[in-house]
Amino acid sequence: MSLNGMRILLVEDEALVAMSVEDMLADLGCEVAASASTIDEAFDKAQAGGFECALLDVSLGGKAVFPVAEMLSERGIPLAFASGYGRAALPEAFQNYPIVSKPFQLEDLAAALSTAMANK
Repeated sequence: MSLNGMRILLVEDEALVAMSVEDMLADLGCEVAASASTIDEAFDKAQAGGFECALLDVSLGGKAVFPVAEMLSERGIPLAFASGYGRAALPEAFQNYPIVSKPFQLEDLAAALSTAMANK
């Protein structure tokens, strides 16, 4: 699946990681339509829409991102998670969602986003 032109909501609380992921997304032909670094920001951006898929860091400042993931899921928006803890960081409700383990490579990100879009 081509990711070219896909608009992404990027939710990541570490600025350097976010910049690195933005570069990777650009390399894949994606556009960061919106970004957020806190749960409140993520809710606001998610409600505003304007993107086809979301990449969510599992923990934002020590707070779990899963309420945002639930809202996106209810709206039928494909999403993938990023975590330094791997799949073990996901609650049962999200075990079947794609996840990339930090640090990840471009190919890992492409695979997770492609899987998210294929599963929508």
